[in-house]
Amino acid sequence: MIDVATLNDIKGRIEGACDRSNRSDSQEIQIVAVTKTLPAKAIKSAYDAGLKAVGENRVQEAAEKFPLISELPGMKRRLVGHLQGNKARKALELFDAIDSIDSIKLARRLNSILEEKESTTEALLQVNTAADPSKQGFQTHETEAFFEIIELQNLNIKGLMTIGELTSDKSKTRKTFQALRNLKETLNDNLTRRNKLRDLSMGMTGDFEIAVEEGATMVRLGTALFGNRNR
Repeated sequence: MIDVATLNDIKGRIEGACDRSNRSDSQEIQIVAVTKTLPAKAIKSAYDAGLKAVGENRVQEAAEKFPLISELPGMKRRLVGHLQGNKARKALELFDAIDSIDSIKLARRLNSILEEKESTTEALLQVNTAADPSKQGFQTHETEAFFEIIELQNLNIKGLMTIGELTSDKSKTRKTFQALRNLKETLNDNLTRRNKLRDLSMGMTGDFEIAVEEGATMVRLGTALFGNRNR
């Protein structure tokens, strides 16, 4: 489902964006293959192409698809869509990382379940940098909430996630990514070395090059990898 030419083109575009922004870490930028609405074989296709992270938007869809694929050593399963509190326990069973924590309530719920299991999990905090009322996520000024969640013992907060503003004005899209990078820097100025944030998950098919120029360490790609979805 993913052909070599398509993947090489995407990698070339990432390298180009790094060159334009004087970044030297293009090989360290992770491509998360988003397989929502696609069959389980799309996950195997991503793995066979050398990608090591897959993103699903819905817990129920992941529960139906993941059992259909064999073990894929080194493949990280990431939840990139909104998570309802009543599905938190199931999400922790299915996913290796929760990239869409968008409230203190959800963070506490996940942490409580992990405490019961005597386990930890990797996570990202979702930030609504576009201040779009139709999107989930923290506002950039909610710093107290960020610090409280980062201190939770069973959530390993690795960084931040956002969705770029959907607009033809690329300067507005760029500002949403700049805001996330600036927020990470502000938080890190007040965090211990152990708790400092590394990752910025931002950029999708239509805007990933801008996101890379602004510091993305992960880009979430679906259509760019697999073509247009049927639904």
